[in-house]
Amino acid sequence: MKIGRKVTAAMAGVLAAPLIVVALPSGTALAHGYINSPPSRQAQCAARTIACGNIQYEPQSVEGPKGLQSCHANLSQFSELSNDNKGWRVTNTGRSVTFNWTFTARHRTRDYDYFVDGRKVATFSGNNQQPPATVSHTVNVGSPGKHKVLAVWNIGDTAMAFYSCIDINAS
Repeated sequence: MKIGRKVTAAMAGVLAAPLIVVALPSGTALAHGYINSPPSRQAQCAARTIACGNIQYEPQSVEGPKGLQSCHANLSQFSELSNDNKGWRVTNTGRSVTFNWTFTARHRTRDYDYFVDGRKVATFSGNNQQPPATVSHTVNVGSPGKHKVLAVWNIGDTAMAFYSCIDINAS
């Protein structure tokens, strides 16, 4: 009789274990952050505004070593983000533009860098703190006209950064 109860309990545990694993919150290893407004190239892919590959499923995952000047962080699976001829939607803005980050994993932040047409125009300190779920920065992009903005979120406790390119037309 006691063996029957033990077997029943063991079977219940074996059957319940997969359900418990699925029901528990997952870790944050597969998620990070990107610019959602004005819509970055990966935000356009996620919204299906532009036909894209795998980036449409993980716009927050454009991660590479700090110091790159690449929309796709040199990740071959996201290389289309660096294709300036893909037909990216251009957002009309003023010369002062507010960029809104969305984070799906909030890493300690060294700083955020903004480049307009390859020229660094702004840096905002992250104070080596974990950011809230969203962060906004207002950046003067300089001259009027069409520009490609590269926004970089530099992580405080690793050698990595997250990259987002945004196409704007500043008036």
